[in-house]
Amino acid sequence: MPLAALLSLLRLLPMGPLFAALPSPPPPLPPAPLPAQKPSPSQEATRTPRLGSSLQGGLIEIHGQRQTARWLWSPAAPGQAQSELWLPLEVLQGQLGITSQSRPDGSGKLEWFGTSVELPAGSQRSLEDEVALPVGTLLQAAGARLTPQGSLLRIEMAPVPLLAVRSRELGTGRRVVLDLGAAALLYRNERQLILGVSSSPGQRQSLAALGLKAQQGPDGLRLTPPSLAPPHLLTLGGPARLVLDFADSGIAPNPSSEASAGGTTLLQPTSDPRLEALIGRGIELERSVSQVDGEPMLINSVRFDPRLTALDLRPLTRADGMEGLSTLSQLAQGEQALIAINGGYFNRIKRLPLGALRDGGTWLSGPILNRGAVGWGASGLPSFGRLALQEWISDDRGQRLPVLNLNSGYVQRGLSRYTSSWGRTYRALSDGESGLLVQDNRVIQQLGAGAMADGIPLEAGTMLLVARGDSQLPWGPGSLLTLTSQPTNPLGLQPYVLGGGPLLLQDGQLVLNGVSEGFSPGFLSQGAPRTVIGSDGQKLWLVTIQGVGNLGPTLLQTAQTLQRLGLRDALNLDGGSSTALVLGGVQTVKGRGVVAAVHNGLGLIPRAGSPPARP
Repeated sequence: MPLAALLSLLRLLPMGPLFAALPSPPPPLPPAPLPAQKPSPSQEATRTPRLGSSLQGGLIEIHGQRQTARWLWSPAAPGQAQSELWLPLEVLQGQLGITSQSRPDGSGKLEWFGTSVELPAGSQRSLEDEVALPVGTLLQAAGARLTPQGSLLRIEMAPVPLLAVRSRELGTGRRVVLDLGAAALLYRNERQLILGVSSSPGQRQSLAALGLKAQQGPDGLRLTPPSLAPPHLLTLGGPARLVLDFADSGIAPNPSSEASAGGTTLLQPTSDPRLEALIGRGIELERSVSQVDGEPMLINSVRFDPRLTALDLRPLTRADGMEGLSTLSQLAQGEQALIAINGGYFNRIKRLPLGALRDGGTWLSGPILNRGAVGWGASGLPSFGRLALQEWISDDRGQRLPVLNLNSGYVQRGLSRYTSSWGRTYRALSDGESGLLVQDNRVIQQLGAGAMADGIPLEAGTMLLVARGDSQLPWGPGSLLTLTSQPTNPLGLQPYVLGGGPLLLQDGQLVLNGVSEGFSPGFLSQGAPRTVIGSDGQKLWLVTIQGVGNLGPTLLQTAQTLQRLGLRDALNLDGGSSTALVLGGVQTVKGRGVVAAVHNGLGLIPRAGSPPARP
């Protein structure tokens, strides 16, 4: 998703045998035969190449709602009972409500309304910059009709009856359970959930009493919650149930509550007076359409001088550690950020970071593959460059081993280390891991594969050394060890660091070299929505670029466009479906038309002690 799409671990180079990480990215799909004349941008975006006997396309229609998303259709091969369909994981989890599980041996499982399908190791594919899983068998078993028509894939199911509405308080939020007559087709956009069910007026009144606006239409039951944060979806079987978990108080805590009466004003970009007071008085917002190699691109930019504006640029992360995803709006709300963009790459399947993330001088996740990064202090313009972390563990006899990764979801043969910044517990990310738990520079526990798979608590002041592949840890309990750590670039010493890649511009020069940063040729050449942080030497820029009737710019087009806009330094961040921009609590940019979960972001937060906004 890099510029989004993080490509989970698929676009990374040397990997272990993980469900979310392949030894190397699969080769890019063969291009379609060249037409006699160059097609128009709109034709180019919807063209459907044939891959032997397979088809692929760029549009998916669910409940009559179309979105830009890649799909791959493979007709039944000799000896196979039926054809197969691969869809991006973001569509499966974020819109259809399909849950996925992965195992250290590379296998996994998909589950939907109580029906599950086992996935052997290596069954995932790469569709451009998205991780895709085979889901056709699961959907068809539930009664879905899958119809490829040119570049468009239609997913349809007959409506089922809504049997009952139940709810209960869940901490500070609420759980709503819908009992269904059978599995139902779901579709979720940024504000609504469309269910393929038929409901009664009384059931819709019950939903309204819970703060859920309910409208029955020909395409199904539309539910609109007042809460900004979308609910977490869970489907269950025996009988079929849909569970909606709302993590905040936007859903009424009881039927008599009037909490649902408001909420929608939070979606207005000017609803935060602090942001209103800064627009035009320190912050510049610009939205424009520009031609890039003859194709229109929508460019959103936020510009400000951190030396003159009472805003701090900060990484946005979850409070419970490095495992897990949230929407950018949720991350921004957690830190009271006025403006936010999505951040660096992550493994979408395992929900783990894949790059540098440093907050207040603490490495939450270390850099990988000497990729591009940005580092900054309390105020002033950031520094840009490529960054690696050189770390060594040595004993009192002079034996020394390199530490390849720190608090990272990037898995490779060798030694890695994890601290309490990773979270409360570390669980093995690959088969056959061994470990050493170190406290006060001394090994206090030796850990085998079983203990590593069960999980190792990470307490403050401890360090877990993890050996993967056939790597060995030559020390035992009582051994005295010393850690040496040094970044390869001074920007790694800054209090705040965010990794991305590739680095696009530096000191006014185009420095794009994705191969040296470990990105696959297919990723480097494709068009996709983009998120970029940069500087023109005077102001900091937060930029998103999306295609208008096309897939979006390539990385080279992105770099050249930013150079024409006057930027001197620019770093590509995660893109694709991850591309997002939040203004005053509203996600105004959605990379591929849906609100995708991300691992981290960058936010502009009012500086402590700054004067309040004018009434």
